[in-house]
Order: sequence, then C-alpha cells, then structure tokens
Amino acid sequence: MSKIANQYISGRLIKRYKRFFADIQLDNNKETITAHCPNTGSMQGLLEEGNPVFVTRANDPKRKLKYTLEIIKSGNANVGVNTHKANRIVEDAIEMHLIPELGKYDSYKREVKYGTNSRIDFLLSDDKKQTYVEVKNVTLSRKKETAEFPDAITERGSKHLIELSKLPDKNTRAVMLFLIQRDDCKKFQIARDIDQTYYDNFKKVIKKGVEIICYNCSFESDKIRVNKKVKLINE
Repeated sequence: MSKIANQYISGRLIKRYKRFFADIQLDNNKETITAHCPNTGSMQGLLEEGNPVFVTRANDPKRKLKYTLEIIKSGNANVGVNTHKANRIVEDAIEMHLIPELGKYDSYKREVKYGTNSRIDFLLSDDKKQTYVEVKNVTLSRKKETAEFPDAITERGSKHLIELSKLPDKNTRAVMLFLIQRDDCKKFQIARDIDQTYYDNFKKVIKKGVEIICYNCSFESDKIRVNKKVKLINE
C-alpha cells in the first residue's frame, strides 16, 4: 500500500490566514472547520474563496486542528499544497523506480547530514556512485501549462542550491528534483521576477554539475503520485 494513501474529504475554501490556518466549509454536512495549512509559501493563485478543496482528518486526540488541507482545485487543475507530502510522494517513486533519470541504485536513505548544517532529502547508493537528491515542492503556475518556483523569496532554497553545488564529482551526483504537485503543467521555469537571487544561484549551480529533474503529479481518489517528466525552460 502507498505510504501516501488517505481518505479525502471535499469542501470549499473560505479563507487562509496566519499562514497555517484555513477555514473550509465541508460538502457533506456544510460544517465550517478550521484546517491546518501545511504550506508556508504564498500559495499565489490558489486562494480564491469558493475554490474546491480536499482535506484529511487525523485521529490523533492530541491535535488541536483535526483536519489538514491537502489539495486545492484551481480552475481545472488539482494542486497538492501539503509540502510535507512532497518527500513521501518522491519516496514512493524512488521505491518503485519511477524516475529513470535518477539512474540505478540499490538502496536509499532519508535526511542524511551533509555540507554545513544541512540534510539531504534522499541519498541513493550503489557500489559505484552516490546520488544526493534535494526535493522542492512546486505549486505556482501563472502561465498555461507552466509551473514556477519559488512563489516567494527563499533564502533557504538558495542555501540548498549552493550546498548541492559542492558535491558533484566522478563518484557523486547532485540532483535538484522539482516536484510539481499539479496535473496541468508540462513545463517548468524559475520565477526570476519573484526571487532574482535564487535564479542567479540556479544558473550557477547547473554549471557546477547540479542536475535538474522536474516531474508533475497525478491525482487519484486517495493518493498523489509522481506522473510525467516536465520540460525545464532554462532561460
């Protein structure tokens, strides 16, 4: 069974506020609930009142907010907004070898320390090579079929790029994997107008051997999966 399977409950977005809260009216009983919003980004283009949403309910009695916002429907697109799920979606794909660009590997580890006080999301290994994989969750789309990152200035994101750029050599690969939690995008680019510094660092690290992989997602009744490779627009 997939690690990311869960039962979705449908509703309508009322508003998101204080970054971590979202008021939602559930479809089944018209109850208004406050859900945890596990996304610190701006969520630009997704927060129109009335947008269809999907939440999950936790059974943990210690949780103050029983519901978690998982998906927002924007136009005809499904958009996964739970950034904590990104690594679980990618791990699912790693276990099933669904991303051929990652090459061959016999094993993997999560959250491995490297660089200066950093942790890599995944370290893939075989007897010849190690592949360091950093995952970034992508939700922004301002042009048809085009996903963008970031949706806000991200100093942490730039730090991750610079740390990755120190790794590549003949026995070590460094991969930045942009997981586009949308099902309407076939292209990807860096949002230069939002974060010029990130764009500049992105261009620099590619020259130093950091590999860029972009995939979109498919949305099923109870899970989100890695779907198809997306073209990088490297302008």
